[in-house]
Amino acid sequence: MAQDRILTTHVGSLPRPQDVVDQLFLEDEDKLVDRATYARVMREGVAAIVKKQVEAGVDVVSDGEMSKISYATYIRHRLTGFEIGEMPRAVPKDLDDFPDYKARLAKLGATPKYHRPICCAPIAVRTMEPLQADLDNLAAAVRAVGGVGAGGTGSGERRAGASGVAAHGVTRAFMNAASPGVIAVFQPNRHYATQEAYIGALADAMRPEYEAIVAAGFDLQIDAPDIAMGRHIRFRDVDDAEFLRNAHLQIDALNHALDNVDPARVRMHICWGNYDGPHHHDVPLETILPVVQKARVGTYVFEAANPRHAHEWEVWQAAKIPEDKILAPGVIDSVCNFIEHPRLVAQRLLKFADIVGRERVMAASDCGFGTFAGFGAVHPPIAFAKLKAMAEGAQIASERLWGKP
Repeated sequence: MAQDRILTTHVGSLPRPQDVVDQLFLEDEDKLVDRATYARVMREGVAAIVKKQVEAGVDVVSDGEMSKISYATYIRHRLTGFEIGEMPRAVPKDLDDFPDYKARLAKLGATPKYHRPICCAPIAVRTMEPLQADLDNLAAAVRAVGGVGAGGTGSGERRAGASGVAAHGVTRAFMNAASPGVIAVFQPNRHYATQEAYIGALADAMRPEYEAIVAAGFDLQIDAPDIAMGRHIRFRDVDDAEFLRNAHLQIDALNHALDNVDPARVRMHICWGNYDGPHHHDVPLETILPVVQKARVGTYVFEAANPRHAHEWEVWQAAKIPEDKILAPGVIDSVCNFIEHPRLVAQRLLKFADIVGRERVMAASDCGFGTFAGFGAVHPPIAFAKLKAMAEGAQIASERLWGKP
């Protein structure tokens, strides 16, 4: 928790430069032969993206998910049991209601392109090497900007709190990892006899990644759009009771995988889908919040800026939120090229500060700006301008809350 100002962060993924995108697609198509070039491009990409975040005023940074072609399918290169399949892609129910618009998006190329793995064999850890490279690259990049590396301390002033963040030029870093549930939502199961067995195997396989991220000195962000977006994709044709049964199963599996991790070091991102669509089938926050609150995490990172979910601060206001939880609402939209006015950002943050107190709020984005490699609704320079506006808005809110410039 910050003690004298609201800290800024984001959801994790950021626009990748073209050389990074090229390497990721070579890897995804199993055509990567020059590992040295791949390693250099990723290392340089992470260094550059961390520097850009600091320049934009972001306090709690990530590696921008440079090495991941998407937040859920990257696991194909780290776990056994997955093969490229020909099953149709999951389509959000809201887009099916507007087929002409769905066709327009496809025609414009506004849909991500990547292979979709299918579980066809037993799941286990294949290799930890890609994760170790990610950890090393992020540690080096953060040290280069004078911040906190893997367990180290930078030269600026630190204010430790539940999430271990730091302020005023000394950066705390986090790294994303897919939840067992979101892997199951987007990678169909053709091997395990039941969904419970499949998710349980995923939890066991992801546990080492979760633990390694925290052991390296970083905060862990669990990407769990399965708890919200899963409703109108994977569970679009069932009733709420069946969806919630599976949501509880997914959170129970996540908690099992997090058994050895301090919840204060874990953030969880809840998302209804980072795409420009009507979203009129999004499950209401009040329906899923009891499931969300079961998770063994210290910080909730969630959508709160876009037109479909900006009103749901009222749901948080009505909820009983434990005193050890931090709220990181999205205060900038991740699919809109409008740059939010800093005063609007401040207003949004002040609402949440009224709910849980000023020390328990962080400023975040609704979702990532580079959810899939080579794909993003927001023009990259505008994405960083939005982050800068977020930082300016957090400063305005902080001056109001702490009564000093």
